[in-house]
Amino acid sequence: MTAEHGKRRFLTIEQVAEELNFKSSLIRNLIHTGELRAFQVGARGLWRVGRQDLEDYIADAYRRTAERIAADELADDVPEGE
Repeated sequence: MTAEHGKRRFLTIEQVAEELNFKSSLIRNLIHTGELRAFQVGARGLWRVGRQDLEDYIADAYRRTAERIAADELADDVPEGE
């Protein structure tokens, strides 16, 4: 994370995708399914994600993963090199 990103309260879909190393289309899907909180601004309806909402999403993803590991629901399918 760059210092510039650390100062921003709100991020674009592209910035969130860059932070998570995801495609923008996946971020849009997470927003539309309600997994990632976001809001629209302006007449063009541009999406913004709050920095804290992104951090909450990440923390929740860690929590869900830990629960799946504890329940032995995760396959050992982590690709080599990741």
